Amino acid sequence: MKKFLFLLIIVPLLSFNSIEKENNIVGKWKGVNLKNKIGYITFDEDGYASFEVDGKLMGGKKFDVKGKKASMTYSINFDTNPFEIDIKLSSPESTIQKSMLLIAQFKAKDTLILASNFNEIRPTEFNKDNSITLNRVK
Repeated sequence: MKKFLFLLIIVPLLSFNSIEKENNIVGKWKGVNLKNKIGYITFDEDGYASFEVDGKLMGGKKFDVKGKKASMTYSINFDTNPFEIDIKLSSPESTIQKSMLLIAQFKAKDTLILASNFNEIRPTEFNKDNSITLNRVK
């Protein structure tokens, strides 16, 4: 009976662990936008996000926007399908507060599709005009 109870408790815990690993977006992701420019998005373990296009980096824990200190964070809702990612840019030194609301879907462990309207309105579907396929590079 003790073995049965032990298995009853351990099996669900192991299931949560594998789901978390499958849904892990932490890392640096590479994609090509509609203008054929290579770009990167990085999601770090501390909840900060950054973008890099043409060697220009924006985001992370501390960066400058128009001479003001800012940060870019992300949060994820895996309870929806496709899941939702909210990227928020904020500055304690000014009134800068911007959000980009995305939907996302894993195609494989290291392949992710993101869709955004590039404003504060979340898209409801993936299409050729709002989506990018990203591959994890590290």
